[in-house]
Amino acid sequence: MPIIQSVERALKILDLFDERDRELTITEISKRMNLHKSTVHSLLKTLQVQRYIKQDADTGKYSLGLKLFERGSMAAGHLDLRNVARKHLEKLSSTTNLTLHLVILDGQEGVYIDKVEGSGVTVVYSRVGRRVPLHTSAVGKSLVATKSDEELNRLLEGYQYTRPTEKSIRSKEEFLAVIEQVRINGYSVDNEENEPGIFCMAVPIKDYSGKAIAAISMSMPSSKMNEETLQKYTEMLKECTAKISQELGYEYQKV
Repeated sequence: MPIIQSVERALKILDLFDERDRELTITEISKRMNLHKSTVHSLLKTLQVQRYIKQDADTGKYSLGLKLFERGSMAAGHLDLRNVARKHLEKLSSTTNLTLHLVILDGQEGVYIDKVEGSGVTVVYSRVGRRVPLHTSAVGKSLVATKSDEELNRLLEGYQYTRPTEKSIRSKEEFLAVIEQVRINGYSVDNEENEPGIFCMAVPIKDYSGKAIAAISMSMPSSKMNEETLQKYTEMLKECTAKISQELGYEYQKV
């Protein structure tokens, strides 16, 4: 199937904007796209007319437009998974006062599709729509643990083991060893691997076939974590994900 170059370029421009680069000049966009300014200007003008891009009248810088928020909200609103899980996330967060995340797998990353902020700890790195590496996050590990070895090896082809912290996993071998333990335990953890001072636990949500379609994580200060606390909260997470999985068609059997 042929790729329409102008559409591809327009989409790549949108991908340039993130938490670090919320605003960009046309010169910056041209350099990153390796395109002439006149070409970029035409693309930006089209995106601007359709409200996917906006331009600051004073600085001339471009940023993402509200049309993306509208479309993103519409897409999120149609996710049965998010709708089903929301009430369970809110209940568990109110019981524990901890922050809960709902994450799905997209390519080689996890994507936050919902978050319930608890009063016990503020997790600054997470927000709905943000992506998270598989190897540094509890949710990422749970998302891939139900895959077969063959599926997992295909998924990890060309994967980059970045190190946000000193405790982050460094290699595929180390990651696979951790995944094997996740399969045994039925839950995964992130012990300051993604953000210093934060400990996360996660459990997968399963579809009718037993494969993970999402994962829920719970975050708390690592200083408050011990074996008793870990067992307590992972059991609560398992009960929560079991209820969600059942509503989505999985015949859950507690071992």
